[in-house]
Amino acid sequence: MTLVDEKDTTRYAESELESPTSVGECLEFDPQSGVKRALKDRHISLLALGGVIGPGCLIGAGNALSKGGPLALILGFGIVGLVCFAVMESIGELITLYPSGGGFTSLARRFHSEALSAICGYAYVVVFFAVLANEYNTLSSIMQFWGPQVPTYGYILMFWAFFMAFQMLGVGAFGECEYWLAWFKILGLVAYYIFSIIYMSGGVRGRPAFGFQYWHNPGALSHGFKGIAVVFVFCSTFYSGTESVALAATESRNPRRAIPLAVRQTLWRILVVYMGIAIFYGITVPYNDVNLGSSSKTLKSPVGIAIVRAGWSGGVHLVNAFILVTCVSAINSSLYIGSRTISHLAHDGLAPRFFGWTNRRGVPVVALVTFNLLGLISLMNVSVGASNAYGYIVNLSGVGVFIVWGVISYTHIRFRQAWAAQGRSTSELPYKSLFYPVTPIFSIAINIFLALIQGWTSLSPFSAGDFVDAYVLLPAAGILFLGIALMKSRTLRPVDLKTINLQVGQRADLDGDKEEVVDSKSRTALSRLQNLAHTLFG
Repeated sequence: MTLVDEKDTTRYAESELESPTSVGECLEFDPQSGVKRALKDRHISLLALGGVIGPGCLIGAGNALSKGGPLALILGFGIVGLVCFAVMESIGELITLYPSGGGFTSLARRFHSEALSAICGYAYVVVFFAVLANEYNTLSSIMQFWGPQVPTYGYILMFWAFFMAFQMLGVGAFGECEYWLAWFKILGLVAYYIFSIIYMSGGVRGRPAFGFQYWHNPGALSHGFKGIAVVFVFCSTFYSGTESVALAATESRNPRRAIPLAVRQTLWRILVVYMGIAIFYGITVPYNDVNLGSSSKTLKSPVGIAIVRAGWSGGVHLVNAFILVTCVSAINSSLYIGSRTISHLAHDGLAPRFFGWTNRRGVPVVALVTFNLLGLISLMNVSVGASNAYGYIVNLSGVGVFIVWGVISYTHIRFRQAWAAQGRSTSELPYKSLFYPVTPIFSIAINIFLALIQGWTSLSPFSAGDFVDAYVLLPAAGILFLGIALMKSRTLRPVDLKTINLQVGQRADLDGDKEEVVDSKSRTALSRLQNLAHTLFG
């Protein structure tokens, strides 16, 4: 039994997937999903490098610092970062070879079963549905900081309409927007790092040098191992979205060139973004600072707290503006990722077919509208009575990341087994994962471990609501797997590796070996800065 049926195989062969060098490879739209291939190399690179810097890194990390302390923050970002690196190596090998179709959800279907694909796809939807709802609330709260005369629900509805209209412009507009927002976020974080070094060294007038004082007073850990366990959950959410380049590959012009570059940048993301945040947050803000528990979105951010502690109270407006930009990017990316995931599930027969319909611009309209409507659950937080339920719904995303990452790594192992079973050599792969099979096995083991311990804090003292919230996705995933396997596939057995069509899904770059042409008039100082950064990070 193969998961690529006769109809699908014929359709692929007639379009672009019969031969990696066929003329069909140069289609502007993906023949399976109908999305447009408009993302350039620079879009993919900056989406991978800066697209993961969201409000969670600025606000949520403050909560993690409060609950775990600076050492827990470094351990959480470091260990989860290693898992993220392993997952990205798997994505690099899989998606560089198979950029067409539905990313890792479709590959899970192809190399294992429809049931595994459904688990991966719907867990991914839950993750970004929670992110979307949370960021609509965060963005509205920030706007109320400047304009309290407009109610929270008013801002939510206005931004809902704005993002809906913007996403309808197509993936080209999305890529260009995220490209510039990513640059802004990267430069903003680097500016904060520089400020932190000056601040801790006594370079701020009236503030003596204090170095690593907060590691000793109040200390490196706030709640021992319990705090570390909590921080792991936070960090998994912060890292989620790193794997989204797999979805973007379907809409990339040159995936065989862009995806390996984006994957190689993973180490820079971990070191510059995540480890930088973990180190400098712990240096500039003590974990017991009362403002970490403030109701103000700005004061919850260690960036805002550090600036105020340094003596610049007006800096909260600058920090608010920075957080606002990250919120805009987070909502934009969540809508893109969520709608494409639903669309790909529809094309794989795991969601109603109408979710897969795309317009002339290659936008999956029905999936986009539906996913954005799910974001309106953020309105629940406006009501005092519904706010607790809203909190539980948003927190569902914690274990979802571990499920998705585990499935990606397992799919990678299944792919390699199929590749070997059909007598193919690894020398044929355009990108080879580092340290295979250590990386995917390590990823699976750690993701299982983290999925099981992430709700440990709800056991003592026992909290029924928090326990269910932490673990409900695990039995739900099991029920979904059995349901899809028995009702749709009618078997619990995975696909026979020897029958998989290893050619399906491959395609050449649209621009071949040509580099992107840059208009000479655009070679400004900023353009040169971009080229320098690409040299450093690429």
